[in-house]
Amino acid sequence: MHHSHNNHPENDPAYKGLSVNQGVENAPTVNPYRQPSHKRKNYSASEFVAGIIAGDISMLSQAVTLVESSRTDHQIIAQEVIEKCLPYAGKSIRLGITGVPGAGKSTFIESLGMHLVRGGRKLAVLAIDPSSERSKGSILGDKTRMEELSVAKNAFIRPSPSAGSLGGVARKTRESIVLCEAAGFDTIFVETVGVGQSETSVHSMVDFFLLIQLAGAGDELQGIKRGIMEMADGIAINKCDGSNVDKAKVAKAQYQNALHLFPPHESGWSPEALTCSSIENIGISDVWDMVERYVGFVKESNFFDVKRNAQSKYWMYETINEQLKANFYHNPEIENLLAESETKVLSNELSSFIAAKNLLDKYFGGMKG
Repeated sequence: MHHSHNNHPENDPAYKGLSVNQGVENAPTVNPYRQPSHKRKNYSASEFVAGIIAGDISMLSQAVTLVESSRTDHQIIAQEVIEKCLPYAGKSIRLGITGVPGAGKSTFIESLGMHLVRGGRKLAVLAIDPSSERSKGSILGDKTRMEELSVAKNAFIRPSPSAGSLGGVARKTRESIVLCEAAGFDTIFVETVGVGQSETSVHSMVDFFLLIQLAGAGDELQGIKRGIMEMADGIAINKCDGSNVDKAKVAKAQYQNALHLFPPHESGWSPEALTCSSIENIGISDVWDMVERYVGFVKESNFFDVKRNAQSKYWMYETINEQLKANFYHNPEIENLLAESETKVLSNELSSFIAAKNLLDKYFGGMKG
């Protein structure tokens, strides 16, 4: 049934206790000089793609918002946009940046980012924040700290999506990379907090994995998980300034030694440790030189493409696994049975294996049904 915009269906007697007041025609805005804002238009996938390829940042932003949305209608458009952008993507250097909170990642990213943007590169900074999974709040809410970079021309900064499973956030970040590359960004930073699971995801979507470390914490090598160090293609020891310089140099030697103890990288590259100061802007260009040396090295040996292909395959399987899981857990019958089965397992009426088997049988049986 069709209502003109004046009629509020909520005022129908059927909705007891609910009344909606008539809207005011064009109430004056607080700021008389403000231009009327155009309500966001819903673009079609082709319009998004055209805008993105033309380098329209507002279109890119809106498309990334669709990618991050869990609404089905948004996902349908988002997937079509990604598919159409793929041929224009892939031509960038993707750098993963991690480090424990307090290692000065924001300052480092701003410092390196400004160095690149001034040198004519176009940079997109995306974040994956594992904390947003549980608390739905973000510890990377401090994006505002990158004051210079966030207003720089040719830089696009996007805090992490805080939705769904970690696999979900990582997948959305990977999809956002495609859109940013199609929009002409030739450098992508993917930032993560150096705690927990998210490193593996980041490692699977970047070309070079950089670990930001601090000197002078005393137990440098214990401070970060060994697994993360093994993944690193390079280490930047940050805050090498003031009274910290000597400590940073000692740390550099320690890391350099530690790196030699790990099994060699399949790329054949030997990871390096460098010192830098984001605050004083010292050694920042050396870090980028290392990244470029690495890229040259792996492109020559063809490992660059081999790794990207392996990553694409990994994401195909990740996406399949994720969709299967989601389909199982969102199945209404399964949702009802899960709680019941859990109770039986907890009260020892049923073994966990039998409970799982029953649920799966029910699920697969239902599918055939």
